[in-house]
Amino acid sequence: MENRTKAPWHLWVIGILATLWNSGGAYDYTMTQTRNMDYLQAGAEMAGIPVETMVDYYTNFPVWADAMWAFGVWGALAGSLLLLIRSRFAFHAFAVALIGLIGTSIHTFGGGMPAELSSGANYVFTAIIFIVTIFLIWYARRMTARGVLR
Repeated sequence: MENRTKAPWHLWVIGILATLWNSGGAYDYTMTQTRNMDYLQAGAEMAGIPVETMVDYYTNFPVWADAMWAFGVWGALAGSLLLLIRSRFAFHAFAVALIGLIGTSIHTFGGGMPAELSSGANYVFTAIIFIVTIFLIWYARRMTARGVLR
């Protein structure tokens, strides 16, 4: 039988919060990729832009940017779930998520985003996503080193 280090209480808190947070990203990705008009309309209204601008932006993502977005979203959700099952592969999944986030950000902030969508809130939210993802990479690495994740 494998000798495992007992999981600290914060593993469950961080794992559950990370899963909830990253489920939001997965939901956003899914609703956008399936062109759910109610979802896109609500997003456009919240951003104060025409829905056509929102739909046009997301339907014209280059394939590489769509792939990066998918890696970011699904890597982060997988990493969160892997934390909860105490797998050391959580670190790898979060690393894939960071690569996806970097790629998506290059497209978004490198000229792919229409001026109507460019706002301080968008930059702040992206910074928060980076901070959370980097924290989760660090945390997964730390829990692996302590023998909590196997």
